[in-house]
Amino acid sequence: MKRVAEPELMDDAAHASAYAAADFEEPHARFIDLFRATFPDHTIIGEVLDLGCGPADISLRFARAYPQCIVHGIDGAEAMLAEGRARLAREDMTRRVKLSRGYLPGADLPAAAYAAVISNSLLHHLRDPAALWSAAKHAAQPGAPLFIMDLRRPASRRQAEAVVNQYAAREPAVLRHDFFCSLLAAYRADEVTAQLAAAGLAGLTVEEVSDRHLLVHGHLP
Repeated sequence: MKRVAEPELMDDAAHASAYAAADFEEPHARFIDLFRATFPDHTIIGEVLDLGCGPADISLRFARAYPQCIVHGIDGAEAMLAEGRARLAREDMTRRVKLSRGYLPGADLPAAAYAAVISNSLLHHLRDPAALWSAAKHAAQPGAPLFIMDLRRPASRRQAEAVVNQYAAREPAVLRHDFFCSLLAAYRADEVTAQLAAAGLAGLTVEEVSDRHLLVHGHLP
């Protein structure tokens, strides 16, 4: 099945509110568990960059998992950032997680170099995936961990529908539709491997970690 691109930004307030209220407990908790398993001996101290942070659920979980870091979440959608800022204020985490609006390529990052770069479900939104790999490469300290999880494209629309029915049957219709479109817009592991080679990041590992997710990880040059 050929990739079908979707809009890069989710900047409608009602849409962002529905996304922020959705149940992402299983994949987001697994994101943190997989990071810990991938870098078991790595203590994260300093500033961490979360590219495409959305309403900041991953940013918040990461800050709690690694209490010696400060997370800078970057997203292009102000509506998503508003949801994230409200949650951070409710949970008294505004000193540990700081959100900024930024659009790749060319986002103005708050720090010059980061102790780690993470991202969840940004890659499939990008018209030019090289924007993500370039941003990660130039934002990180030498040797910093890179950890990027995203959806992976099913073999057919029927398989995409089955994934939506299995994991999002109880979500609102707008989120089920978004999930389906995101699956169609996602990249396959071989496509991501080619993207990394073109970006000079062939040393990173690409693996399929679930029936709907792939993971890119390693230490940046």
